Amino acid sequence: MNIEDLFAPFEKPKVKDWQMGNLVSPEMLKDSIALIFCSDDRGANGKPEAKDFSLFREVFYKLSKSDFEIPVSDLGDLISGKNNEDTHYVIKELVHKCLQDNILPIIIGGSLDLSYALAEGISLHKKSIQYTQINPFIDLENEGGRLSEKNYLYRLLSEDKISISKYNHIGYQTHLVSRAAIKLLKEVDFNAMRLGEIMGDVTSVEPFFRRSDLTTVSCDAVESFGIPFSFNPNVNGLNNREICAIMKEVGMGERLSGVGIFNFNYYSCNKLNIQLLAQMLWYLVEGINIQRLHPKERNYETFFVMINDTEYCFKRDSFSGLWYFGNSENIEQCIPCTENDYHLAKKGILNIRLQ
Repeated sequence: MNIEDLFAPFEKPKVKDWQMGNLVSPEMLKDSIALIFCSDDRGANGKPEAKDFSLFREVFYKLSKSDFEIPVSDLGDLISGKNNEDTHYVIKELVHKCLQDNILPIIIGGSLDLSYALAEGISLHKKSIQYTQINPFIDLENEGGRLSEKNYLYRLLSEDKISISKYNHIGYQTHLVSRAAIKLLKEVDFNAMRLGEIMGDVTSVEPFFRRSDLTTVSCDAVESFGIPFSFNPNVNGLNNREICAIMKEVGMGERLSGVGIFNFNYYSCNKLNIQLLAQMLWYLVEGINIQRLHPKERNYETFFVMINDTEYCFKRDSFSGLWYFGNSENIEQCIPCTENDYHLAKKGILNIRLQ
């Protein structure tokens, strides 16, 4: 597969020394972050026609490069396949190629069903996947036919082709989902966190991203006013600051192998919407850079709490300050949690997720 044949060329904006564009290369660099811009919206009843992401690049490239050290590979605008299945296949193979070279693929644009292709590519490298999604809807339709934003999640969680060991659904809105869908996720020991539990304290979602191999973000989860930000706009949702803070937490995931930002309303042609999308990506890149600086060898402080004559153990990473629940010497056997979970336990309240 010739990578260059899969992408439409683009013109790189002129940037200053301190700006993000100086970290960006059109070449596929090892140990980098790869940006893949996608136009295929067929999974959301859209069209596969080529879209020009130059306005997005004009904004993103001129943000500060801060003290980032990880290079960014802008592979270009992916040419959509003749059908939806062709696009899925190309994305799967691109993700596979990226991970072979220790490159973290980030897909921007396209419809939410492309999450399936991302998972397929990652599954070629990992036997099982922990998947976290930010989405106001929980669509578990078991409809046949081609993959769509309505049925891809059901197929991801039910098919043997891809092993999803853990699934976290973040930011669902109670009035938009069926109670049966929420009940089903919890019955199979998956996590579902509603929007109201996040607002005002985005740090509460960090434990879900910490060990996520794949994270996808539906722009439908972001509140829209005026010109819609997403394909399925909502007046309620995460505000601009909250989604940017969450994107930073996504980037700081310890096992992150792929990210997708889908369902962006490209046709809005709204400068503020473009700015928000660019800043979401910037905070994601910041988180990735922070995570790469973390030492491989970790030390942990241990704290014990008594609740009803039962002793529980919490651990805190002395470098990052992140918290875990469990008494195993192997930190991988402990459950990621928050500092607030520890303080609640001292008051006799144990988070149901830790029970």
